[in-house]
Amino acid sequence: MSLEIAFIGYGEVGQLFSRQLATRPDVRITVYDILFDDALKGSELRQRASEAGVHAADSAADACRKADIVISAVTADSAVTAARQAALHLHASQIYIDLNSVSPATKERVAEAVREKGADFVEFAVMAPVSGPGIEVPILSGGKRAEEVSARLNGLGMKITPVSSEIGTASATKLCRSIVIKGMEALMVDFTLASEKAGVMPAVLESLKASYPGMDWESVAKVMMSRVRQHGIRRAAEMREASRMIDELGLDGSLAKAIAERHESFAKASVRVRPQTE
Repeated sequence: MSLEIAFIGYGEVGQLFSRQLATRPDVRITVYDILFDDALKGSELRQRASEAGVHAADSAADACRKADIVISAVTADSAVTAARQAALHLHASQIYIDLNSVSPATKERVAEAVREKGADFVEFAVMAPVSGPGIEVPILSGGKRAEEVSARLNGLGMKITPVSSEIGTASATKLCRSIVIKGMEALMVDFTLASEKAGVMPAVLESLKASYPGMDWESVAKVMMSRVRQHGIRRAAEMREASRMIDELGLDGSLAKAIAERHESFAKASVRVRPQTE
């Protein structure tokens, strides 16, 4: 049986997943991104889609119209807006998947927008960087049709584990993990910058290795700084969602908010200096 999948959002995840899924038999991929209409970036993105063997839609309506499954792969701060726009073109036989890193409450807002049009909603939570494994990255799913959707997409090579018939469990698991990972990344940024400027990095690394001999701290710092430099803006939005989740749990989300600010400030500073260093 053929399967029509539409991606809303053609960034890192949208490009990687759509390209790999398009190679599967009887799968047709359509992609849409608001930047397709951008004077500077639109033509390049459409060209990438063409080279990847996927159809670049002219609008969200065009992307959603014939899709069996619509996958939202935008940014955390755009998840609800994207869902509301897509929902205008959804119908009862469709499934809308949100794989953005947002809080359980935000996932529920997305679900409400989708359900108003009679479509079903499934949440995805991507549990590791996608750049290496691609569609084989570990994903958690939740929702009434999570098992059905997971089985169908796993048949195409994905690695999705249903964790609940309710919305929120998968996203909470993801964001609690992100507090640790993105928090470490922020720590590595400040540790590296401060220890280099103070001229004490070798001594600090030696001390860290003695305390935690199983960690290659120098390599960890380099990799994590690179990730923040490249993805800090997007990850800042994710950590603001983590902060929101913590607040909604009746706890103090100020640390997650500070992590978000550090990711964003370092990424923005890196953009400003890059032309001078490349």
